Amino acid sequence: MPIDDSRAALLDAGERLIAERGVDVPLRDIATAAGQRNNSAVHYYFDSRTGLIEAIVERRMNWLEERRMQLLAAHEDDGTAHEVRTLVAMLAAPMLELVGTDGVTHYGRFLEVVRAHPVIADARRLAGADRAAVRIIAARLDAALPQLPARRRRQRLETMATVMFALIADYERALESGVRTASPDADTAEIIDMIVAMLTVPTREPAPAGRDRSR
Repeated sequence: MPIDDSRAALLDAGERLIAERGVDVPLRDIATAAGQRNNSAVHYYFDSRTGLIEAIVERRMNWLEERRMQLLAAHEDDGTAHEVRTLVAMLAAPMLELVGTDGVTHYGRFLEVVRAHPVIADARRLAGADRAAVRIIAARLDAALPQLPARRRRQRLETMATVMFALIADYERALESGVRTASPDADTAEIIDMIVAMLTVPTREPAPAGRDRSR
């Protein structure tokens, strides 16, 4: 098997097995699923488990970044590039487009599993030029929610990725099991609406001490 094909097979197998069995799935199982006779194939191509996870993320992120930049440009032109629903859509819709691509069947579930891994969670990674679209969208979302206290706004924005990954992962599972038939526009709109609702629901801040709560 050519080197590029072997690497791609390991990425596919890693994405699927981590999604199905968790981040600690044995690397030898990934190598076997990729058709590699050498159990150390993952170390050969990616140095480590973290290297494999990073490569899986990067393989998808390049396309997602380009798509989000296209959407940012389009919404700058139509004047909606700072609206909460539009900003959420620019994060979620490209991921759902990707799930609808031939052969991409486990990426949402993979992200759900690795969401706390430094490859995903380390905020310093947003500083890179390859994350410019996500960084712009995140900053605009923060500015688009002035009605929330700063602490609540930060908490909701930090939770948003977890919610988004979970919703997309559930969508993948439903498609795979046949529980639902793909309806891209309706499914995308529903997922975006749920994320927007989570971000914008009014807060229930506790009443100050000594205040009569019965009034």
